[in-house]
Amino acid sequence: MKKPAYNVGFHARQQARWRWSEIAFWLLVFGCALVFPSRYLIMTEIVRLALFALSLDLILGYAGIVSLGHAAFFGVGAYGAGLLAVHGILTEPIVALVAAGLVAAVLGFLTSFLVIRGADLTRLMVTLGIALLLEALAERFSNITGGTDGLQGIEMQPILGLFAFDMFGKTGLFYSLAVLFVLFLLARRIVYSPFGLSLRAIRNNPLRASAIGIPVNRRLIAIYTIAAFYAGVAGALFTQTTALASLDVFAFERSADLMLVLVIGGTGYLYGGLIGAVVFRMLQEVFSSITPQYWQFWIGLVLVVIVLVGRPRLHRWVLWGPNLLIAQFSGRKAVAAVGESDAP
Repeated sequence: MKKPAYNVGFHARQQARWRWSEIAFWLLVFGCALVFPSRYLIMTEIVRLALFALSLDLILGYAGIVSLGHAAFFGVGAYGAGLLAVHGILTEPIVALVAAGLVAAVLGFLTSFLVIRGADLTRLMVTLGIALLLEALAERFSNITGGTDGLQGIEMQPILGLFAFDMFGKTGLFYSLAVLFVLFLLARRIVYSPFGLSLRAIRNNPLRASAIGIPVNRRLIAIYTIAAFYAGVAGALFTQTTALASLDVFAFERSADLMLVLVIGGTGYLYGGLIGAVVFRMLQEVFSSITPQYWQFWIGLVLVVIVLVGRPRLHRWVLWGPNLLIAQFSGRKAVAAVGESDAP
């Protein structure tokens, strides 16, 4: 008997459907923003880091492009938004945000031709070299970038002319959350589209993907450019919400922290970067308050535990309580972790 054909379109639509756990995640995120008014600044920092991690996950988790210099695009976006505001060219936050992201996307497009030519080790060195080169250029042209002192006098107009940035960070938080949510929806649409499915094929086996007619290089250039745009927007958010842009935005530590975030949260599903950003920043906050000099040791210990125990097992442990409640009161089947079905 002939086996029925596998319906790829139906499978893609099923995967793209919103799950209750995803809705609960976003309700929890916006709920925290309302419940903890004294933590606006740290939550804004987490949101920026989550968007930055999402940009890296698009190329690492879905296309298999390893990068140690993703801070290059973050820095270009940060300085782009800062320079536009300082010189009075664009001070409306949303327009400046898009403009800074497009500048980073142009850089991503131009450098993508170098990145796609090599394998993993080559890509690591090329991406790291680009970030270091941009950091050196920013330091060299200190008359433009402000050098080690950073850009001074960054002032943004109220968002849409209505919501002015305040010292407590309330406007910055909800502005950053709105940007993250909109870009997350766009990223979700991308990864569940035929384009996203082709990226998975390229990640798993580039030669086989090329053999079945997928334009591998064009797909990689496209997703690398999109990821650069996302990282540039995250950098612009940093500048707009902190009124600061310094050489630190290009630092290697920023790219390294981003890799740690994805190690904690996982790659290949969009919520990995978001969850990893929350966990990483909260662990950093807790450990630095206990042992300010040795918090990095404890972060490293957590990473070792994750590697030894395994992320799927940790997910089951975390969801043991919710699964038990669901089984007791509703009789429903146990739930899976957010995005776990998409994890590699």
